[in-house]
This record gives sequence, C-alpha cells and structure tokens, in this order.
Amino acid sequence: MKIGELSRATGVSVRLLRYYEEQELLSSHRTPGGHRTYAADAPQVVHRIRVLLDAGLPTRVIREVLPCVHGDGVRVDACMADHLRDQLRGIDQRIAELRDTRSSLAAILATTERLTERPATERAGLTPTA
Repeated sequence: MKIGELSRATGVSVRLLRYYEEQELLSSHRTPGGHRTYAADAPQVVHRIRVLLDAGLPTRVIREVLPCVHGDGVRVDACMADHLRDQLRGIDQRIAELRDTRSSLAAILATTERLTERPATERAGLTPTA
C-alpha cells in the first residue's frame, strides 16, 4: 500500500503519516523508485496510534506501548498497565494544577470586576464632596 492509499484508507494526512514514521510509530519500505510502501496491517496500526493519541499519550510513550496494543487499540498487554497508570497520574496532576491556576485567575478577575463596579472616585481612594 502506498502512502496516498494509506492516507485515504485512514483519513490521516500524508504529512501526518510521515510524522508517525519520523517518530518511529509506523514503518514503511522503499521501492526501488524510492516510494514508501506499507504493510497490509498499516491502517490498523494508524488507527491504534490515533486511539493512543486521543487518550493523551505523547508519541514517545506510544512508541513504547504500541507493540503491546491489540485489536482496535483499547486493549494493551498487562505488562504495560503500570506505564499507563503513570501516564494517568500525570494527567490527573496536570488537571489539579489547571484547577489551581483557574481558581487564581478567577479570583483576580472577580477582584477586578468588583473594583470596576465602584465609582472612579472610590477606586482612587477619594471621597465625593457635597
């Protein structure tokens, strides 16, 4: 299967397929004319890559996990479970950090909005004279 055929079969751009090769997620062979050809199971491999990317895994982790992925990409050998748990913990930590960041930003915005609702003289620390 040529790269254009693989692109059409998977809905993944030729450029992205080349990137997967650069990241050692997908392999091809070269014809004597220099064209890339892929094995018959390449569409399934691309699907698995997409499933793992959608799960938030970086390509360096996918490279390690991919040989242990089976079927439609949602079943991985048990030996990789700890690795995936580590990735999940990292995602949970990033979510917690984002929640903290969001709370800080919301507090700044709330203070800003409270201050802008007050008359300009109060914001400047002046009291109106009668």
